[in-house]
Amino acid sequence: MESVVRIAEAVNSGSTTARAVLAEHIARHHSIHPTLNALVQTRHGEADREAAALDRHPAGPLAGVPVSVKECFSVDGLVTTLGIPARRGAIDRIDAPIVSRLRRAGALVVGKGNVPQAMFLHDTENPVWGRTNHPHDPQRGPGGSSGGDAALVAAGVVPLAVGNDLAGSIRQPAMACGIVGLVPRTATWGGEGAFDTMPHLAVVHSRAGLLTRHVADAKQAFNALSSWGQPHPCEPRSLRIAWWDGTGPLAPSATVRRAVGVAVERLATAGVSSRQFDDSLATEAAAVHLGLLSADGGSHVRDLFAGTRPVPQVDQLLRRAGIPRWIRPCLAAFCRLGGRRIEAEGLRWTGPRQQRALQEVFAARQDMVARLERMAGEYDALICPVSALPALRHGTAARLVLAAVPCMLANLLDLPAGVVPVTRVHPDEEVGRGASADPVVQAAIENERGSAGLPVGVQVIGLDTAPGRGEATVLEIMRLIEKPELLSS
Repeated sequence: MESVVRIAEAVNSGSTTARAVLAEHIARHHSIHPTLNALVQTRHGEADREAAALDRHPAGPLAGVPVSVKECFSVDGLVTTLGIPARRGAIDRIDAPIVSRLRRAGALVVGKGNVPQAMFLHDTENPVWGRTNHPHDPQRGPGGSSGGDAALVAAGVVPLAVGNDLAGSIRQPAMACGIVGLVPRTATWGGEGAFDTMPHLAVVHSRAGLLTRHVADAKQAFNALSSWGQPHPCEPRSLRIAWWDGTGPLAPSATVRRAVGVAVERLATAGVSSRQFDDSLATEAAAVHLGLLSADGGSHVRDLFAGTRPVPQVDQLLRRAGIPRWIRPCLAAFCRLGGRRIEAEGLRWTGPRQQRALQEVFAARQDMVARLERMAGEYDALICPVSALPALRHGTAARLVLAAVPCMLANLLDLPAGVVPVTRVHPDEEVGRGASADPVVQAAIENERGSAGLPVGVQVIGLDTAPGRGEATVLEIMRLIEKPELLSS
């Protein structure tokens, strides 16, 4: 399927029709759905009528562009199940704000993409809609929780998808599938009407964002859906970045580390200055962010099941989230003695918190805000990994939650962030981790085996918090990384 930019240009110029574009999408969907299972609710009849009306008066920056939206966004006439059987009858009666704005921009909303149950994993499977497979390896998932929509973009079923992100839920599947992801700040878009599974959160919130195959497409869609004029990006030679290639408690795959190096080299070719840091800031942010997410012990997510039992991986995480704080130090010490170092870290960071303990986490976050404000005086953006691993094998996401530690800094501090593909796993990068008794490391070794050819990207986090400016900087840096042959001399 053509890009967002080319489709909109062709429909607006009359060189093709919205109905022709939609027909191509429908044909692609039918051909790949049996193996991909990503577009789990369709509205092709309604979209065809909308395309016919658009062809009579073609207009809009997204004219004729087929778009999928994550299952958590309401689309009039579809359902928001979150993959929970008890919610099969939760029919949407209105469009979410972002769906309405997509329509006004000329886009054709073709249906909803699949999600993990309760959007609680980086693996897209649930008992309502089934399992979504990775576009290039059916033994692996596309990530999550915006995994269905990432798979649709990567497989060429749609050129644009809308997801949301609370702990890497756009960026992790974007990297896993080898596509572009963009997460604007709360002040820019906000949640855009997505179903809120964690209403207890006070200072961090899920944010709507975009998935595309090309940076130019993300830029066009972002500008089309935003309420201000297009900000002028910085000149490359004026940009300053800080970067690191670590990934917290779980060390990065060789390809992940190499991808960051390649991205920094491409930026240096464009004249962007950089300085290397370690990953301690991101690791600290992940501990604080996970502390906030788990402060209710998982009770709000558990309530969504209305007395029914979650799928095993979600059940495992919810049980772990509910372990009282007072017993966690003992359990963590026991884990360390048994060689389960990474699991011990997770136990130490998470768990139910009463008000006093929660205030301590708020204070830690505020301290990080002050530190990042100082950092923003010296740097425009951060470059770092998205995850410690490429696309995960089905059934391993619960064990490998901490692989996504690098994503959480942007969530905790409400910074604009994006992902751009850089490289693919080389055959000699499938091995290299030392033997370990830690089951998380063992799961990482198993995931790296057979990973040759899988895509790996890097994360760009903007430090400018002016409306639209941080996102423009992120998109410009992503453009420089994505297309090194177009870099200015």
